[in-house]
Amino acid sequence: MGMGLELNTMIVTKGREERLEENTFQLVKQGYRLYPMEIPLEVKKTRDGDANGIAEVTRLQWEGGETVITYQLKSLNSTN
Repeated sequence: MGMGLELNTMIVTKGREERLEENTFQLVKQGYRLYPMEIPLEVKKTRDGDANGIAEVTRLQWEGGETVITYQLKSLNSTN
């Protein structure tokens, strides 16, 4: 039996991200997902929504059917 794997080219948070430090966040996603490391990716709240910012994945961990990504926000799109 094979392992399901999804390749992602953007970070979709759905508001579930957790701030670890000032610009560092962690996000737990169901299933096994692969993200490019240390390459700028758009951060969005929903897949079809506008980009909230740009981030780089600094750590990727697979365990127990989940993917944990740690990413550093490089720029933030703000309406203010």
